[in-house]
Amino acid sequence: MMLRDPRDEISLEKSTMRQVSLRLVPFLMLCYFTAFVDRVNAGFAALQMNKDVGLSSSVFGLGGGIFFIAYFLFEVPSNLALEKVGARVWIARIMITWGLISAAMALVVGPYSFYALRFLLGAAEAGFFPGVILYLTYWFPARYRAVIVAIFMVAIPASSFIGSPISAALLGLEGLAGLHGWQWMFILEGLPAVLLGIVTLGVLRNGPQEVRWLTAEQQAWLSTRLNAERATARHVQHMSLWRVMWNKYVLAAALVYAGSSGASACLSIWQPQIIKSFGLTNMETGFLNALPFGVASVIMVLWGRMSDRTGERVWHTAVPLAITAATLASTLLTNSLLPTIAILCLAVTGTYAIKGPFWALSTEWLSASTAAVGIAQINAIGNLGGFLGTYLLGVIKDATGSYGLGLLPLVALTAAGSIMVLIMGRGHPRTVVPASA
Repeated sequence: MMLRDPRDEISLEKSTMRQVSLRLVPFLMLCYFTAFVDRVNAGFAALQMNKDVGLSSSVFGLGGGIFFIAYFLFEVPSNLALEKVGARVWIARIMITWGLISAAMALVVGPYSFYALRFLLGAAEAGFFPGVILYLTYWFPARYRAVIVAIFMVAIPASSFIGSPISAALLGLEGLAGLHGWQWMFILEGLPAVLLGIVTLGVLRNGPQEVRWLTAEQQAWLSTRLNAERATARHVQHMSLWRVMWNKYVLAAALVYAGSSGASACLSIWQPQIIKSFGLTNMETGFLNALPFGVASVIMVLWGRMSDRTGERVWHTAVPLAITAATLASTLLTNSLLPTIAILCLAVTGTYAIKGPFWALSTEWLSASTAAVGIAQINAIGNLGGFLGTYLLGVIKDATGSYGLGLLPLVALTAAGSIMVLIMGRGHPRTVVPASA
């Protein structure tokens, strides 16, 4: 329905998007918060588990990274299944299975069981993030996506900001009922995902036309707006699944995302051990580990909002990656705690600040018919950066004893991503109307 008075249409748009945001984003954030706690809590478990079951730095790095191999293998099939069976059912399935497997990490007895359960956790979680990114395109017009994705992805640094001291505290349950503290941590942090998966079945719907909390007028406006955007020409038009997966824009975007994903995954897994190497207790490590993620939680939303207000995506993606590369390289220049924490604050902030602008840019380059495969492929290949960074840090740490040298592969990866997005965006017109317009 078209409204003659522009003021009425603006009012309708604001009320509709406010309602959609309040109904969907907080719940999806809670789900992703839980997912990421379960993905990275092995970093805190390692403070006890590695010694208890005999895991070297190389073994821990391989097990931490093998999660992303499974993610890569199952990402695209999972997103295709989501489109076929619906977001509500598939996201619930993902959450329930990953929660159960995360709790089962308490059964680790050595390297091979650690490898197997990390692989299964990656397979179970594969498809959740790209599925939600795809799901958001069912509800949010392009002009809102950078800030909405950034707000949603605050769940990642928030999971470490809030989860770090909680995980550290749970390690203190050592010996309760005959279990180690790290076993209690896995069990107690895995169960919320199962419960949220069940709740998902009652909360999520697959599009504006399926909900009662939007008026008919709001449903009509939102559906019309989204359908009009889906008809807009994009870089990646309708084509076969195979051609989408290996399209040059998809592959280039995957390289860009590999820098961000590799750095954020590696730091989430290894940062507790880096900080504890300065001789701190588990609780001191927990609180200091939270600090960089607290800073990143604020900056990534402000950065995403700035990207939406200006309509600019390319530089808002390239600059944070360049900052991450520079700060990670500078870890070689210090052996002191406070400079290291400051460096980690900048590096972590850089890895998360790009996420809103990057995913807004990526969805603008994909047509509606290619979005499910394209988003999943970008995320799948990009997450191989998580495997590369996490594994190589462990190998280099064992060989040299230096965490700083172990971070150098991530310096190269984030620098390459920063350069690639500038190449991709060269001459690319600004396709989004700024949110302030």
